[in-house]
Formats: sequence, C-alpha cells, structure tokens
Amino acid sequence: MNKVQPKTLSGFMELLPNEQVLFNQMVDKIRSSYEKFGFLPIDTPVIESSEVLLAKAGGETEKQVYNFTKGDSNLTLRFDLTVPLAKYVAEYYNQITFPFRRYQIGKVYRGERAQRGRYREFYQCDIDIIGDGTLNIINDAEIPAVMYETFKSLGLENFSIHINNRKILNGLFESVNVKEKSVDIMRTIDKIEKIGKETLIAIFKDDYKIQDESINTIINFIEINGTTDEKLEKLENLKIDNELYKKGVEELKEVVKYIRLFNIPDEAFEIDLSIARGLDYYTGTVYETFLNDYKSIGSICSGGRYNDLAEYYTDKELPGVGMSIGLTRLFFILNDIGLITADKKSISDVLVISMVEDLNKAIEVANELRNAGIKTEIYFDNKKIKAKFKYADRLNIPYVIVIGEDEIKSGLLTIKNMQEGTQEKLEIEKIIDKFKII
Repeated sequence: MNKVQPKTLSGFMELLPNEQVLFNQMVDKIRSSYEKFGFLPIDTPVIESSEVLLAKAGGETEKQVYNFTKGDSNLTLRFDLTVPLAKYVAEYYNQITFPFRRYQIGKVYRGERAQRGRYREFYQCDIDIIGDGTLNIINDAEIPAVMYETFKSLGLENFSIHINNRKILNGLFESVNVKEKSVDIMRTIDKIEKIGKETLIAIFKDDYKIQDESINTIINFIEINGTTDEKLEKLENLKIDNELYKKGVEELKEVVKYIRLFNIPDEAFEIDLSIARGLDYYTGTVYETFLNDYKSIGSICSGGRYNDLAEYYTDKELPGVGMSIGLTRLFFILNDIGLITADKKSISDVLVISMVEDLNKAIEVANELRNAGIKTEIYFDNKKIKAKFKYADRLNIPYVIVIGEDEIKSGLLTIKNMQEGTQEKLEIEKIIDKFKII
C-alpha cells in the first residue's frame, strides 16, 4: 500500500501543542478584554451564499475568495468578519439591541499568494459598535481604549495607536480640486511608509496628473508634525474653507478629548495624517496600531468609522465603528521577533503517578483535584518510575503526585516540585490549599 505524504497546504498555519497553548492564551486574553468593555459574542457561518457574501465584492476581493458549488448552491468561504456582520445585523435587526456591540473571533479565507507571515486561512478578532440611524462620536474614542487594554493584556508595552479622520482628507482634496481622485490618492497616502515621499509625489504627478501646487498642499498637510495638541492647532490654522474638512477636524478633537478621558496616555496614541485606510467604506475616524520598535512589520490592528454597514442588505441606515486584529499574523510576528515564547508544553498543573497496579486511588485523587479546579492528568502506562518522571519533565508539568502503598495507607500523598526538585508529604486537602496560593 502506497503511503500518502503528510503535508499542510501552503498558507495554512498548523501549530505544535506548545505553540497552540500560547495561541489559545492570546485568544482568551483578547476575548476577556473585549468582554470587559461589554461586547457581545457572535459567530457566523464560515460558508455563506455567494450572492450574500459577494454583494459588495469586486476587484481584488473577488479574485481572492474561495467559492464552490454544491448541487444548485453557489457558496463562498468568508473572507472577513465585517460582511457577515452586515448580513447578521440586517437579518436580526428586530431581535438585537442598538447600539449593537459585538465581537467575533474566527477564521477567514483569502486565496492570496502565501508568504512569510501571510496566510490564506487566518484568525481575525473583530469588535464593532453599530448604531441605528446615528452613533455618538464617543464610540470612536472607546475603540482605541479597547485596543490599549487588549495589547496591554497581551504583554505588549511599546506600541502606538495612530488616528486620523477621512473627512479631513476628503475636505482637503475638495479644496484643491482633486475630489474625483480622492480614493486613489488616499490609497497611495496609506502606503507612504512603504514607498517613500519621492515615489508618492511621482505617482501624484505622473499617474494622477495632479498640479504641483495641489501636490505641495497635500504633502505639507500630511507632514504636519508636533504634539497631538500642536497638530490639532495646525489643522485649524490651515484655514481651509471647506465644511467637510472643518467637520473632520472637530470630530478628531472630540475623539482625542474622550481618548484621554478613557485614561489612554498621550504616549500611546498620536494623530497621523498619513493614515487613510485603504478600504473605501471608512468615512470618519480611522486607526492603525504599530509596535514602535518594529514599525517595518506594518499595522497590527486597524479599523475605523463607516456610514452604512448593511447598505447592500437593507434600506436602514446603520453607521458603525470597529477594529480588527489579524491574530494569526500577529502571533507569527511576535513569536518570530521573540516578544512571546511558546515554552509551555502542557496545560496540566499536576501529573498523578501510581506506583501500584490498582489505579483506583490515583483516579480518586485526580477527581478531587479536578473538582477543585486544578488541571490534572494521570499517567496510565505501566512503565518504570523514571519514564513517568521523564514524561512530566519533557512536558514541563510543574508538580507530580506519587501514590504508592505508603501513601494509600497513611493518606499522605507525596508531591514533588519538578522545578526545584523538592518534595513533601501532604493530605489531599493541604495539596488543594497549596495550589490555591500558587
């Protein structure tokens, strides 16, 4: 019989147990952070009707989706969590409460070229706040507060949340008569960190045929520097006579005011007028989050405000604001640069080893420990004691309980600290108390 070579498809991440433990811990911390702010969990199907999922799709998105037919059904794997959210809100509009605060953590699929740190199957961790008709600008400031809390919970310290407002950019483009090219211009501005200023100017001049005076105005605008308050003052001092621009500046001022009320320190966020976000549906506040020591890896979290989440499914106006963490890529990056380490090889707190053939006492002890919330496993194989301890050592299980004839007779169990090499005899109740304070 010919054997099939076992291999994982390119662009799909598969982890060893120690790495998966670390990944799951990150998921748990993100979930806990989201729930701390009152976001409700939802889970949408991985497979949707192509008609529903691709209602707005086109261009690159349509090229990257995985779709297939089953009988008469044309089906597509979800490529993000935002489009399924739009469908969800439209479908359950009468059963959910607005503002609707949801989070979703799940896999999405994009058939793009697989490369280092870029996957075709990956986890996204999204939050969104959806309003019914209107949505207070304060929500735009709470999203960075969730970002800040989440990255702190993951043990990250030196990061910065960059914010901007697309109304400011759109108003600027209107004022220099390049409104019809605004989407292309903003997509290009969004890449300035990668392509550089000179290339940006060349694209404006050669590809978009923008006049030199207008190019200078745009470049001077995105190069405004200083502290947060200095930038806000300079934006106002530009005296751009455009209502959309003025509205954007006012919204940005409001967001900054409330970000500070959420106790986010000034060093953790900054106004970045080059942040445009490439997706067309962002209409107001936009965010990008960077690790300050590793900016070359790009944004690790992004999002923004949009006018109408579900316009392709309903006539109701549903404005929203949200953000997304690409967790699979973030996990790869943090692991790659050594900011996290997958050194926990087991989730067990204790391994129970029986020195006698009858396992009744070992099972009884394990049951008591588990009932007390202590993660416990039993070594069942009939091997020498050295092999049993070696198993615990290889998985870095911190404690081993040994049960032999003496332990069964006396009721005192031998517990060994594998890291320190020390051991003592204790009653099961004392062992449980010991784990409560570890």
